[in-house]
Amino acid sequence: MAYGRGGGMGGNMQNLMKQAQKMQEEMQATEKLLDEWEIVGTSGGEAVVVYMNAKKIIDGIEIDRSVIDPEDGEMLEDLILAAVLDGYKKADAVYAEKMGKFGGMGGMGGLF
Repeated sequence: MAYGRGGGMGGNMQNLMKQAQKMQEEMQATEKLLDEWEIVGTSGGEAVVVYMNAKKIIDGIEIDRSVIDPEDGEMLEDLILAAVLDGYKKADAVYAEKMGKFGGMGGMGGLF
């Protein structure tokens, strides 16, 4: 089978390379979007609020002073953990929705 200038295998390979480059650019844009996406995890009726991006990078925590009891530190620990886990669950959903179309080829190295 001969492949000349009319496209043949060379043309298919070129199209494949263009598609791969386009997918890589889309994935990079989506990764940036995930970096900037704000996720809010809460617990205790919003007594504890945790802010993170869709890659689970925590950048803030707010605690209602009414739940700070010096005699019961374990309760506050549980509220913080619950808010973080709530945020993680929401971040996982956003990540799966946005990166799912790339078939697990995201840049998180299988962390999600």
